[in-house]
Amino acid sequence: MNAPPNIDPATAYSDSDVLHWLTNDARDERFIDNIFAQMCLRLQRAGIPVKRATLHVQVQHPQWLGAKILWADGMREAELTRVDHDARGRSEYIGSPVSEIHDGANELREDLTRDPALGRKHAVYDEMRAMGLTDYVAWPMYHTLGKRHVVTFATDRTGGFDDAQIESLLKLVPILALVSEIRVKNRLARTLLETYVGTHAGELILAGATRRGTGTTVSAAIMICDLRGFTQISDNWPRDDVIDLLNGYFDAMSEPIARHGGEILKFIGDGLLAIFPLDQPNACANLLHAVTEARQAMTALNEKNGETGAAPLKYGIGVHVGDVMYGNIGSSTRLDFTVIGPAVNMASRLEALTKQLGKPVLLSHAFADLVKSDFDLERVGEYPVRGFNDPVELFAYHG
Repeated sequence: MNAPPNIDPATAYSDSDVLHWLTNDARDERFIDNIFAQMCLRLQRAGIPVKRATLHVQVQHPQWLGAKILWADGMREAELTRVDHDARGRSEYIGSPVSEIHDGANELREDLTRDPALGRKHAVYDEMRAMGLTDYVAWPMYHTLGKRHVVTFATDRTGGFDDAQIESLLKLVPILALVSEIRVKNRLARTLLETYVGTHAGELILAGATRRGTGTTVSAAIMICDLRGFTQISDNWPRDDVIDLLNGYFDAMSEPIARHGGEILKFIGDGLLAIFPLDQPNACANLLHAVTEARQAMTALNEKNGETGAAPLKYGIGVHVGDVMYGNIGSSTRLDFTVIGPAVNMASRLEALTKQLGKPVLLSHAFADLVKSDFDLERVGEYPVRGFNDPVELFAYHG
């Protein structure tokens, strides 16, 4: 096994060296999975025969319940696997050591050499026996306010871990809790910002763009989408059904936007605002590819909803291109990271015209000029646009 460059293979380590490294020298490492792998390698150099270790952390994320970090002997890097919210209903969790710790156990110790019929029954124990492991221990790891995570260690040493080795591992747990909490909270802050304001805006905010009025001018293709007849639906449908409908609609629209490099800046009731910055190659074409896939997803959603007797959802999409002011706007205590400017207003007006003209997707002449050589567009004509002096030549896209 090749040790990472910052572990001197000629240097002997002690368990106190591992504690000192974890407390003082791991601070420059951003990612807990890297810290966890290096910690396990140092434990081996300190004579503690760890052959497998896992860290199970729960996080607040719209898609994921948490993450599992797995390190095994011979791995230079740990393996990180995200765990979705349905995991607790699956056999790999039910009755597992992690579930027992979550349910209140303060320690689990399993002699993997004894007859499996006499031990705990779970597939993970069989997997470890098949790896030649002899002893396994799992402990809760506490973060602030009693949040309970799990760390486990296993060995192939004849007779398992001895008492001194268990004591050394136990000393690590509270330090690992502190180190991991900082990284988990950093990841949580990034995740929440990505979830609520978008990836790019989240990065800018974390980098310090938090003062009101700070921002920049960005050239972008702008897309505004709105659902038709939502007021009637929300007045007449049960609340939970309305929420499910909105989530299905936003999934259909949003996933293609993200897939093609767009960024959704906000959801406004039943509408959304997204941009495709022009510094990205083929930004305008990518926007129309996203629209095509979104319309296909909406067709599939309407077919699914139609099986329960629901009327098809209708929508309008307005698309324009131009310079926008991208940054912090709001009151002194409540800010919104968004885009404003005449180009955004134009996209909004075009979205409103989709209903009047009976065209679900309307493009401005400025946007159409950038893509018409590659896409089949229908010229709709020139129409007055509220808030703008001159009529605007419009094009429909049928995707």
